[in-house]
Amino acid sequence: MRADPTLLPTPAQTLRATGELWDDGTLWSAVGVSIRRILLGWLLGCAIALPLGVIAGISPYGRAVIDPFVHFFRFIPAIALTSLFILWFGIGEVSKVYLVAYAAGFTVVVNTAAGVGAVPPDKISAARCVGASRLATVLTVSIPASVPYMFTGMRLALANAFLVIVAAEALATQSGLGYLIWNARIYFRTDAIFVGILFLGILGFVFDRLWKLIGSTLLRRYMTTAGSY
Repeated sequence: MRADPTLLPTPAQTLRATGELWDDGTLWSAVGVSIRRILLGWLLGCAIALPLGVIAGISPYGRAVIDPFVHFFRFIPAIALTSLFILWFGIGEVSKVYLVAYAAGFTVVVNTAAGVGAVPPDKISAARCVGASRLATVLTVSIPASVPYMFTGMRLALANAFLVIVAAEALATQSGLGYLIWNARIYFRTDAIFVGILFLGILGFVFDRLWKLIGSTLLRRYMTTAGSY
């Protein structure tokens, strides 16, 4: 039984659609816009989440304040808030970036707090015995020892950023891979839908490999306890 090519395009049809979207500039414009939104949102989410995770990991009082909010909101999918973010922040770039930041942040908070909390007490005691202040102990012992957890949290958060970008771009925008997929659905261009999905996967793979490369080179001295996966 042969599948209907309008529902399940062949590789040749998908390749042809890729060529069409490449030639008219639609594909690379969409890729560039989505990459910018993903990276800005991911970096913003991580910049907010990392210090919150450190505070939650080192301070019982900080954890008591932060934990209820983190463990409530992290179970509310970013996709469910898409319409609200557009109402609150408008149809421009800000709402998309904030939505990606929301999707990325909670994983980083949880991983960072777990990493800081898992630092062996003897390491902290040794630093205090040689006269290190509490702040110096956090900066020179707790945070460096937690880098593998932070790194993994940011890696998982990057995947979350890719997951939410399609929903963020499907509403109230005319650019990005999410819009490309949504618009192709309206015109029943399943071949173009597959192109958008394919490039999301390619971009995700490339950025994941780049992040792993950063971990194995620039952060290698901190990653001795991390696995190879």
